Amino acid sequence: MSNTKEIKRRIKSVEDTHKITNAMYLIASTKLRKAKNDLDNTKPYFNALRAEIKRMFRIYSTLDSRYFYPVDKTDDKEVAHLCLVITADKGLAGAYNQNVIKKTLSMLNDYHNMKLYVVGEYGRHYFKEHNINVENNFLHTAQSPNMHRAREIADSLLEEFNTYKFAKLYIIYTDLESGLVGEAKVTRILPFHRADVGDEDNKAPNVEFYPSLKEILTYTVKSYVTGFIYSALVDSFCCEQEARMMAMSAANDNAEKIIAELSMEYNQVRQAQITQEITEISAGAKAKLERW
Repeated sequence: MSNTKEIKRRIKSVEDTHKITNAMYLIASTKLRKAKNDLDNTKPYFNALRAEIKRMFRIYSTLDSRYFYPVDKTDDKEVAHLCLVITADKGLAGAYNQNVIKKTLSMLNDYHNMKLYVVGEYGRHYFKEHNINVENNFLHTAQSPNMHRAREIADSLLEEFNTYKFAKLYIIYTDLESGLVGEAKVTRILPFHRADVGDEDNKAPNVEFYPSLKEILTYTVKSYVTGFIYSALVDSFCCEQEARMMAMSAANDNAEKIIAELSMEYNQVRQAQITQEITEISAGAKAKLERW
């Protein structure tokens, strides 16, 4: 059985750890609230952009654009693909990073000609350790997502897509759609599938686009992709903080449980020591009386 000095040292160590995990929980909750507010303030604008893209196609259903492809087109897994993967910069967030990694590995297994653009140091480190090629010049942090960073990422991806280096653009991120548990998702950003656009607005008015429909579509798609990436960055950041809060909450509960067990053990050891001291004193007094 451990002595009281050792138990007190262990209790102090667990208490210090508990302070750290509790602080991390509070920080994560603050970041989560701020990120959710930022996302709620910007999401309606980009949803409206997507609606406008749909309206453009419904008005000109014969529109020939790289941003659309026919309904009956099959999913050719041998063509070149580009995939944006959003991970965290660090761990201590439960299975958050691993869920994204699993989705990415599954995509790499299905699509053999795929180039990875990775946000977050955790993902870059993982793929490097496992000899999976990623774009080395694409060094974006997952912390504090903002519109400026989303534009930079969108410009890099669209430059590759618009120069016909890749046929499709995917994004792997974590979505907090349910508001409870984040889910790793794979979404194709480009090209739009004509079936997704729909044809419900057959009586759309005759609209004239200036300077041209092609130029307006190019600008609108760029804004939409930027918005989608921004939403994915913030969504993933929210999920990371949510996962970290859950992990730190579990760590706090575990620390409190360990402290309670160690405190009980300390009391038992201390009680045993006191009992032993009383027994020794009583035995000494009895021996002394017997000598008299």
